[in-house]
Amino acid sequence: MNQQKALQNRVETWATQMGVAMPQLKIRRMRNLWGMMSTEGQLTLNAELVLMPKKLSEYVIVHELVHLWVPNHGKLFKCFMSTYLPDWEAREKELQAWQKL
Repeated sequence: MNQQKALQNRVETWATQMGVAMPQLKIRRMRNLWGMMSTEGQLTLNAELVLMPKKLSEYVIVHELVHLWVPNHGKLFKCFMSTYLPDWEAREKELQAWQKL
């Protein structure tokens, strides 16, 4: 299985687990973002996610899927993140460290 297909499978798994419709998915290189959810529900993921540890790409996927419910990063957003990824804050810090490499 190629790496992009594995990434797509991760999105499908998380969408099912979270009870959200599978968004239209694009995987492409992006300079400044790991992922982005459009207001129309299109998920764009940075192709470089395939190169990082699975737990970090899962953080990005869950983060973006939560945006289907909550458009900002307020308390409700953080509650959903904690529900699906209890260690999301540690993953976020690890992802920030990854960006500096």
